[in-house]
Amino acid sequence: MANLILHHYPMSPFSEKIRAVLGFKRLAWQSVIIPTIMPKPDLLALTGGYRKTPVLQIGADIYCDTALICEVLEQTAPTPTLYPAGLKGLALITAQWADSSFFWAAMGHNMKKPGLAEVFASAPAELVKAFGVDRSVMAQGMTRPRPQDATVAYRSYLRRLSDMLQGQDFLLGQVPCVADFAVYHSVWFTRSQTPVMADILQATPAVLVWMDRMAAFGHGQMSPVSATEAIATCAEAAGATAPFDTYFQDDHGIPLGSRVSIAPESFGTDPTVGELVAASRTRYTLRRQDSRAGRVHVHFPRVGYALKPEPTP
Repeated sequence: MANLILHHYPMSPFSEKIRAVLGFKRLAWQSVIIPTIMPKPDLLALTGGYRKTPVLQIGADIYCDTALICEVLEQTAPTPTLYPAGLKGLALITAQWADSSFFWAAMGHNMKKPGLAEVFASAPAELVKAFGVDRSVMAQGMTRPRPQDATVAYRSYLRRLSDMLQGQDFLLGQVPCVADFAVYHSVWFTRSQTPVMADILQATPAVLVWMDRMAAFGHGQMSPVSATEAIATCAEAAGATAPFDTYFQDDHGIPLGSRVSIAPESFGTDPTVGELVAASRTRYTLRRQDSRAGRVHVHFPRVGYALKPEPTP
């Protein structure tokens, strides 16, 4: 079994998505707690620029974005599956909606003034201000719903989810799938991190019962490890990497071996620069060199990421 290292922090909703998947698949994993805001020098030693949370490390392989991390965990432990037969396409599309439209509606509601005050109740004013600045930089150029509009959308989405749960235990049937985990992390944040905002859930009791089912999966078997140890693990792997999909899908006219950058298309658009060593149907892989981590392979999903050529230094 691969040695799984998750770089995350406790209140990160997308991290909760992956922690719940690890519990569902009953996996053992190592936990590196990272800062909530920049600077993140230890994380960037591995990713080369990508700064969003969480990141999954397996040796010298660094996997960015929870959509890709879910695929990797499925390959690591195929049973129980995140993609039930006949439902994969619907599950992936629902998960993409949940990680975007639903997430931003939920967080727009959660982080109204009462929720924000609850999250940072014991934090110094300087940290609260720094967090706000950090997230404003990450969201530069994005259009997000205003708080009142977010609440309207969130309430409507919760009713739709409740309708989906009528007569079945999970969103797409009697067994959970990736869509359940993508929806779960946003409502988890409402309930556990901003309970002052959680009254909105009371109108959809079916969603609350489903949340209890999801929480029952737990988080798997977690053991702590330091960032220094994780970086050493990467360096000791000496560039050994997971096998690439040998099929090369060229949609940009950029050959393998080119110097490129890859960045999220929205929110946290910090680029990672390196050598393009794989571009399969579903993902990109960059090779980069770091003074501490050694030779690293950083993997991104195609959907939601922009690939661009970079000049040779």
